[in-house]
Amino acid sequence: MSQGIEILQKIFGYSAFRGNQEKIVESVIAGNNALVLMPTGGGKSLCYQIPALARFGTAIVISPLIALMKDQVDALIEKGVEAAYLNSSISHSEQDDIVGNLLNGNIKILYVSPERMMNEYFQRILERIEISLFAIDEAHCVSQWGHDFRPEYMQLGMITKKFPDIPRIALTATAGEATRGEIIRCLNLHGSSLFISSFDRPNITYEVQKKTTKEKDFYRLTQFVQDNLEGQSGIVYCLSRKGVEECADKLVKAGFKAYAYHAGMSANYREKVQEKFITQKNVIVVATIAFGMGIDKADVRFVAHMDMPKCLESYYQETGRAGRDGLPSQVLMFYGLRDLVLLKRIANKGVGAAARRRVNEEKLDAILGFCEATTCRREVLLNYFNDPYQGPCGNCDICLSEQTKQKLINATEIAKAVLTCVYETDQRYNVHYIVDVLKGNISGVIQKNGHHHITSFGYASKEDEGFLYSLCRQLIAQGHLKMIMDGSSEIKLTQSAIDVIEDRKEVMIRADFKKGAPASKSAATKTKATKKKAVRKKATTRKKAIATYRPNDGTDKTMYENLKILRSKLAKQKRTQAFKIFPDKTLMEMAAQRPQTLDDLESIYGVGPKKLQRFGKIFLEALNGDA
Repeated sequence: MSQGIEILQKIFGYSAFRGNQEKIVESVIAGNNALVLMPTGGGKSLCYQIPALARFGTAIVISPLIALMKDQVDALIEKGVEAAYLNSSISHSEQDDIVGNLLNGNIKILYVSPERMMNEYFQRILERIEISLFAIDEAHCVSQWGHDFRPEYMQLGMITKKFPDIPRIALTATAGEATRGEIIRCLNLHGSSLFISSFDRPNITYEVQKKTTKEKDFYRLTQFVQDNLEGQSGIVYCLSRKGVEECADKLVKAGFKAYAYHAGMSANYREKVQEKFITQKNVIVVATIAFGMGIDKADVRFVAHMDMPKCLESYYQETGRAGRDGLPSQVLMFYGLRDLVLLKRIANKGVGAAARRRVNEEKLDAILGFCEATTCRREVLLNYFNDPYQGPCGNCDICLSEQTKQKLINATEIAKAVLTCVYETDQRYNVHYIVDVLKGNISGVIQKNGHHHITSFGYASKEDEGFLYSLCRQLIAQGHLKMIMDGSSEIKLTQSAIDVIEDRKEVMIRADFKKGAPASKSAATKTKATKKKAVRKKATTRKKAIATYRPNDGTDKTMYENLKILRSKLAKQKRTQAFKIFPDKTLMEMAAQRPQTLDDLESIYGVGPKKLQRFGKIFLEALNGDA
C-alpha cells in the first residue's frame, strides 16, 4: 500500500482516490511541482493535505479567504491533524502562540494569506523552519486574465527565488489557456506536471431563462425553490445588495426560511447566517458573490441566479456549490441584456488597461453566448474550459426540451460570411473588428501573397449589427470560433469552422435572434403549452434520477430518515456539521445494504477507520433496531 493511500484511508476515511488525485499526490510526495485544475468539489484540498502529512516539515498553504482557512483547519483538527491559520481574525497573542508552535515543529499544515506570505517578518520565520511544500490555492488569482485577479498573488513568484528547492503545487477550479500560462510563468512551473480533471458535473441540471418582469421572474423562482428544496438547502445569487434584500424579503413572505447575505452586513450577522445554512434544514441564503467560497456543504440542492454572473468562470464556481454529494441538483439562471450594462460597469471599475477591459467584455460575451445557446449547455460550458464534450447531455433545459429544434433557423450562409471574414483578416482581430468589417465600416485591407485584399460584406443597419454580434457569440458558443483571452482577444477558426465554410456542417441559431415579425398569437400559445410539457418532462426525468440515488423500498426510506435524525442528534452533541459525521450518500447506502458487523460497515462509502471507531457501534445499533 502506498503512503498516500494509507493516509487517505486512516486519516480522511476514504477507501480510494478519485480521478487524478492519486497521481497528483504521489508526484508531490516525491518532491515534484504541479499545476492542478480540478472542478469545484472535486477534492483539490486532499492533493496537498496528504503530501503535507507524508513529507517531513510544515506545509504552507496560501489561500485568499479567511472563511476557507477556518473551515479547512477545523476539519483537519477534527481528524487529528496539527493545523493552524494566521490571519487578521485572530488576536496577537493567539498569533504568537501559533508562531511558537510553528518554530517548535508542532504544526503540519499552516494556512496564510498572500499578504502574510509577502511580509518580511513572516518570511524570516519561514527561513527558520523545515518546509515540506507550498500550496497556492485559488491560483487563478495570479492571472490578470483570470476572473478574480488579485495583485498580491502576482508577488508570490518570490517563493521560487527564496525557497527554490521546496515543491510547489498550484490549484484552481477555473483557468483558461491564458490564465494557465500566467500561473506557470508567475510561479515558475515551467516543465512541471499539469493535471487537468474533467470539469463535468453530471449530477447538475442546467437551466437558463430570459428575464420578463420582476413579478413573473420571482414567481418562477418560487416554483423552482418549491420543487427542489427537499428539506435541504439552496443558494440564490443577485448582482446588487438591494436585489439581495428584496429577494430574501419576498421569499420570507412566500413562506420560505430565507436569509439575506452581503458584504455590507456585519461580520457577526453573516457568521450567524452561515451557521444556520450549515446546520439547519430548508435554509435558503440569498447573496451576492460574497457568499459560498470556503463553505464546505455537500447537500446544497440548488443554486439560482436572479441576474447573469460576470463570466462563465464565476458561473461555474457558483453553480459548483450545488450537489457536491453527487446527488441530483438543479441550477437556474435568469438573464437579460440590461444585466450587461451593470456588469460592464462593475467589471471595468478601476480597470485602466484597455486590454483588460477588452477581456472583461469578451468574458461577458462568452456568458451571454452560453445563455443564448442553441446546443447542449453542458457542451458549451465544458468546451469553454477546453474540456471537449459532445452533447446532448440529456440533463440541461435544451437537451430536455423536445421543441428546441422547432425554435431554430438555419443561419449557415450568414455564418459562412462571418467565418470567411475571420479567415481573410488572418485571424488577428477581435469580434468588434469583425462586425465592423461585416457592416462595411472598415475596409479590411490585408497583405496576402504580395497583394492587397479588400473585404467588405456590407451589412449596414443597427439591426444587422445586433444580429451579427449574437451570431458571433453563437459561433463561439458552438465551437466554430475560439477566443484567445490574453488581452489581444483575437478570434481563431476551429476545424468545425472549416466544416461550415466547406458546406459539411450547418449552423442553427435561435429564431428570436433573427430579424423579423414577432410570433403570432397562436404560435405563442403553442410555445407556452410546449414549455409546460417540457417542464413536466423535466420533473419526471429528475424524479427518476433521484430514485437511482435513494432507497426505493419504504422500509429503507424510513431507515434512511431515522439515520438522518440520529446524525443530527450526534452533530448537536459534538457541535459539528451533520454531513461531517456521514454524508447523505453514506446513510443511503447504510439503509439499503443494512451492514451487520463493523467490517460490513467499513465497506460503505465514506466510512473510514476513524469514523468507524467513533460512530460505528452507534450506527450499527440503529441499523439493527437497538437504538
